[in-house]
Amino acid sequence: MKVAFYTLGCRVNQYESEAMAEKFIREGYEVVGFEEKADVYVVNTCTVTNMGDKKSRQVIGRARRLNSAAVIAVVGCYSQIAPDEVKDIKGVSVVLGTRNKGDILYWVNKAKEEGSKQVVVNEVLKNKSFEELNIEEFQDKTRAFLKIQDGCNRFCSYCLIPYARGAVCSKDSKKVLEEVKKLAEHGFKEIILSGIHTASYGTDLDENIGLIDLIEEIEKVEGIERIRIGSIDPTFFTEKVVKKITNFKKLCPHYHLSLQSGCNETLKRMNRRYTSDEYRNIVNFLRENIDDVSITTDVIVGFPGETDEEFNNTYEFLKEVKLTKTHVFKYSPRTGTKAASMEEQVDGNKKDERSKLLISLSNKNEKDFMEKFLNRDMKVLFEQECNDRVGYYEGYTTNYMKVIVPHDCNSIIGKIVNVKLISLENENIIGKII
Repeated sequence: MKVAFYTLGCRVNQYESEAMAEKFIREGYEVVGFEEKADVYVVNTCTVTNMGDKKSRQVIGRARRLNSAAVIAVVGCYSQIAPDEVKDIKGVSVVLGTRNKGDILYWVNKAKEEGSKQVVVNEVLKNKSFEELNIEEFQDKTRAFLKIQDGCNRFCSYCLIPYARGAVCSKDSKKVLEEVKKLAEHGFKEIILSGIHTASYGTDLDENIGLIDLIEEIEKVEGIERIRIGSIDPTFFTEKVVKKITNFKKLCPHYHLSLQSGCNETLKRMNRRYTSDEYRNIVNFLRENIDDVSITTDVIVGFPGETDEEFNNTYEFLKEVKLTKTHVFKYSPRTGTKAASMEEQVDGNKKDERSKLLISLSNKNEKDFMEKFLNRDMKVLFEQECNDRVGYYEGYTTNYMKVIVPHDCNSIIGKIVNVKLISLENENIIGKII
């Protein structure tokens, strides 16, 4: 029996897909590429934008064309938000929400036996416990995603995720540490702590522990040499937190601080809980206290009511703070959110224009950031051979710059190596092992 996975969206989805794949492997399935003919197709969906929904439907259609007799299981945020819509898509056999993925094999087998559709989508807003969906047998990788938290209580006016993922739920810290130790035993050098709102880790637990305390405990695990945090709310970095992490040895100096807008009026309509001045102060404080720190972000253009002046405020803000990289998203109305019913929806052409301007600025900022490190020696964790360059291997510095080097064998994969950074090539740095 063969199973194929297609994962859309965030790192949490990536982690959960790997955990589900492991369940199938234990049942005797072979995991194959999504373009191959399989007996079961699992589509792990995203619903952050309308494009995510559209992409999910396209992928389902592709699976149906590859094998019309296959069981197609659709799971995740899109099926949580619109189960009836997903159920009615031709070829879909199983519909699971965001908190039912651990039982996927049961429902796939039930669909096979009964020949009927299985739809299991619970009300996540009533769910208060973390769903254990662990990876037991790790693949040959150098970096591991570790899901430590789920859900979000913020309710930004443009976002469906609290309705798709439910309230904040954190993984018990002892179980997190057990998993980290297991990763170390399997030879992993780096872990990425991931969640839907990672900064909220621990707020729902009885034990008195937060994200910074968890990282402090992970620092003590032998074998793990790097710790990364996934996307995180900028307000996490209080003066107390920053002062504490300056003493950490393994926490990587790369932080993805979601901005969404550099204009206070827009931020207020978005229901973001900081101002542009507060964001700037956090960035400056991180730079003052952490060597070589890289700060990346997300920005939404064309949010309802965003005037030319408001957009220009965002542009000038990003030009001033010069973040390493900005991921730009065009606002997408999501039915059920406050922003979808706001007046003054922005024209699509204007969104395109604004997006291009910010992407161009981001490219310049990224190039300027990387140029500062040329002719320096830095440690790189090598992950794999380059797909498009024979005889070259690629990896990342602690501050998440991609480095490629020539090498005669794959012996450097999974190792942290000293590299001299020589030159820039697109988004890569060409290096030389020293």
